[in-house]
Amino acid sequence: MSPTLVGLAGIGLFFVLLILRMPIAYAMSLTGFLGFSWLVSPDAAFRVVSKDLYATFSSYSLSVIPMFIFMGFLAFYSGIGARLFTFAYRTMGHYPGGLAIATQATCALFGAVCGSNTATAATIGAIAIPEMKKYRYADTLSTASVAAGGALGVLFPPSVIFIVYGMATEQSIGKLFMAGIIPGFLLMFLYMATIFLMARRNPRLGPPGPVFSWKDRFAALKGGIWEVFVIFSLSLGGLFAGWFTPTEAGAVGAAGVFFLTLVQGKLRWEGLKRALADSTRTTAMIMLLVAGAVIFGRFMAVSRVPFELASWAGQLDLPAYVVMALILLIYLVLGFFIDALALVLLTIPIFYPVVVNVLGYDPIWFGVIMVLVVAMGVITPPVGMNVYIVKGIAADVPLETIFKGIWPFLAALIVCIAILLAFPALTTFLPGLI
Repeated sequence: MSPTLVGLAGIGLFFVLLILRMPIAYAMSLTGFLGFSWLVSPDAAFRVVSKDLYATFSSYSLSVIPMFIFMGFLAFYSGIGARLFTFAYRTMGHYPGGLAIATQATCALFGAVCGSNTATAATIGAIAIPEMKKYRYADTLSTASVAAGGALGVLFPPSVIFIVYGMATEQSIGKLFMAGIIPGFLLMFLYMATIFLMARRNPRLGPPGPVFSWKDRFAALKGGIWEVFVIFSLSLGGLFAGWFTPTEAGAVGAAGVFFLTLVQGKLRWEGLKRALADSTRTTAMIMLLVAGAVIFGRFMAVSRVPFELASWAGQLDLPAYVVMALILLIYLVLGFFIDALALVLLTIPIFYPVVVNVLGYDPIWFGVIMVLVVAMGVITPPVGMNVYIVKGIAADVPLETIFKGIWPFLAALIVCIAILLAFPALTTFLPGLI
């Protein structure tokens, strides 16, 4: 059997293991180990596995992950998200669908100190969904707007997905963070426009809320906006200016959130313990995924599947954007079944050489596109992690109701990707300034 056929058989085995409900990190590790053993030797496979596991868990560059994750959980347990929603609600709540529109702004702001789609959806959902119920918003709009808005947490820096992508492809994390800002605002405004048009067409979806005075709106500025500005400027401003490495920026950001909330009396001992425990669990999960993806990537390299795919794509008599559209369609289908981080780590060894070396696209641009595709995966059935998080918050809302409300937001995501395909400078402009 040729190495390429062994590689394809390995990919098939990986999906079989997923169907059998094996955790994704273990499925990637086992498939990579067995495939490498077949193509090289069992002794070499054991050496590769031990070396890659140690290298992953002892890597200084990957220490950036727990720093930013801890920063996000500190923001979560100190109530910054609740104060941000109050500001957005008083500013935009009086428009048709205004509470759902305010939810998108809050998700974007909270994403600037969190970097996680699940934490954003959980934090803002716990605040926004009860408010929307109080003002008789339709369940389809209230729940779906939170699930979709949570995906903004992976576009705005400090995005964990960008960090993992940068590590896997050896791209600048600072440039990736910068690249996500304009697309993040673009997607946020597309979400807002979608909500406004839906509520304008059918007022029963999202009745307007009360109009607050400018005094009340300015008073809400004290309740979270300035903390986000200080933390963003301190951590990511230092990273963009070249004062900090990514790991140092994460550590400075986490320390900033800790001391700000401690001085304000917003962070309790119980919240600190939960932040530490959740950060440890999430970091361990991500590290195992990274290690599994590295082992799987070794197998893919010796099987030559990525090189054969790149060669096949190069021989296609099709424009580059058509091939790119086909790759994105594959990502969309895979996103139905595979977790966000695992999807990025699994597919980088296969598609990254094709997109960058054969089709000639910018690797920073491709990182943003991958994050947008991941944003699709976290809201589409059957995996749709954000949808299940929202279901946990709104236990009385049927799962099919939430998925029914997702489709307009999925359309907005597709429009966002199409705009970035047509105008890649929207992604590469800010990184070009560094």
